Amino acid sequence: MSKLVKKLVTRDIVGRLNGVQDAVVVNVIGMEANTNYALRKTLREQGLSMLVVKQSLAARATDGSNLRAAFGQLAGSIAVVWGGEDFVSLAKSITAIEKSAKFPKFEIKGGVMDGDSLTAEKVKAISKWPNRQEQISLLVGQILSPATNLVGQILGPSRTIAGQVKKHMENLEGT
Repeated sequence: MSKLVKKLVTRDIVGRLNGVQDAVVVNVIGMEANTNYALRKTLREQGLSMLVVKQSLAARATDGSNLRAAFGQLAGSIAVVWGGEDFVSLAKSITAIEKSAKFPKFEIKGGVMDGDSLTAEKVKAISKWPNRQEQISLLVGQILSPATNLVGQILGPSRTIAGQVKKHMENLEGT
């Protein structure tokens, strides 16, 4: 490939990865066209994007960005997957796809999160973390828990008194 073509391809990759901070690197080489199409469709449905690129061109295009760390130890053609609500959601989606028997040649090679290079094992470990929505729900639950307990403690005695008054009124009406 000539230097001019490499520059053009590099510029295209820079444009596509512009604004991407976190990504997972996977191997899709050897997949049949129909399987590749089904994989891309699955990724699109989950709000994820995939770009198959030669490692050296990707490294050149991401030089000076957070994504550069993802391409250090790899060689040949790779696929970069990014998108989703947060990195944990991305890792969960990619791990689920790898575990499914639907795409047998699909395998996680690594990734990058906050500029740090990740191994395939680390990406799988991150997929077990709570994602953004789960963290928010846990936080809201922790914030509301003391208020719920307080309301219960305030209403408990008044309900008891109201129940006793009602019982007393019923007894008075019955006699």
